[in-house]
Amino acid sequence: MALVVAQEVPTSSSMAVPHGPAGVGEARNRMREQLRESGMSESVVDDAVLVLSELLSNSCRHGRPLGQREVGDGDIRAAWRVDAQGALTVEVTDGGGPTRPVPATPSVTARGGRGLNIISALAQDWGVRDGASGEVTVWVVLTGGHRRDDFATRVTGPATAGPGFGFLEACDAYDACDVFRDVD
Repeated sequence: MALVVAQEVPTSSSMAVPHGPAGVGEARNRMREQLRESGMSESVVDDAVLVLSELLSNSCRHGRPLGQREVGDGDIRAAWRVDAQGALTVEVTDGGGPTRPVPATPSVTARGGRGLNIISALAQDWGVRDGASGEVTVWVVLTGGHRRDDFATRVTGPATAGPGFGFLEACDAYDACDVFRDVD
């Protein structure tokens, strides 16, 4: 007779993450493992890991570590929890920064600026909460079946008419679009 011991997976978790890229991978791996063990659907786990990565990256780039430490010296906090209805909330808390987290409208060729737009497209809801000691928490709620049909439009923004805003116009700037055009 085999004895099976059920391993209880926490419905919430919190961890200190070094302020900088060093701890992001560890946080993603821990989240993925815990959410899979809890029975969360793979699509929600994938979205949650992406959201966590975006929030941690934004926090390291735009926020300060907790406890009034110097940038690169200290931690930020990552947390996630599953409520009774199965909704997953992901939070990242830092020591605040010079700007508020708001979605940007990056140019077609910009290297960044799409993170909060991606989060907006994946999330059921998200927002920013200020703490009394200057801490800033960005929270995101994810649920199964939350993606919308207009996902691509929500990530990139609405198409803008006129020259210079289309894919081919952006490619032309780099002379790299011949493969995308119809050739007779």
